[in-house]
Amino acid sequence: MLTVEGLDVAYGDFQALWEAAMRVEAGEIVAVLGPNGAGKSTLMNTISGLITPRAGRITFLGKRIDGAAAHVTVGDGIAHVLERRRLFPFLTVRDNVLLGAHNPHARPRRAETLARVEALFPIVRARRNQLAHTLSGGEQQMVAIARGYMARPKLLMIDEPFLGLAPAIVHEIGILIRRLRDEEGLSVLFIEQNVELALRLADRGCILESGRTILDGASAELLQSAEVKRIFLGDLAL
Repeated sequence: MLTVEGLDVAYGDFQALWEAAMRVEAGEIVAVLGPNGAGKSTLMNTISGLITPRAGRITFLGKRIDGAAAHVTVGDGIAHVLERRRLFPFLTVRDNVLLGAHNPHARPRRAETLARVEALFPIVRARRNQLAHTLSGGEQQMVAIARGYMARPKLLMIDEPFLGLAPAIVHEIGILIRRLRDEEGLSVLFIEQNVELALRLADRGCILESGRTILDGASAELLQSAEVKRIFLGDLAL
């Protein structure tokens, strides 16, 4: 479904990604892992069109999208839930969610998609008239994912969906991500710092270190990898 090859990305003179590579197959959940500053968000932002790469190739469903603007990629079927949710704090839950269906592909079926969202995300119906800034962090994350689903994507990308959340909410969002794959047919690409949590949820993992792809493989294999332990635990793994 998605392939990234030889991706170089720079912010001025600072290069953040060096020949990064990864892939997502149809129906897969894939985790992007790596230490702080490894380039995980830069990779995701470049896929969605928020950043233009210096070099490399991004292909989605057979179409090259590297350098395409974000409003083009969302129309192609990629929805991106940004880090820290980025809801409009003084809009209601429903208004925030409906904004996800702004693209021409999703807009004609907005009512149909909203009905499905309210079934998948009960909070959207229960809190529909509540201002977004009055929600808890976990509730805001649910609304942000619901807004992404409203775009009717084929690939849903979520930047740190579990950041700062209580264990019970983390478990609930993990179940939701699996439902989006199993019941709705979405592929999911997400960023996470907690290696064990991410790899137990994902089918595969892609690990970045210093802007380079170090490992890409099945979750079960990466959980047992000495190289993964070195990257995340350093001397403690020796």
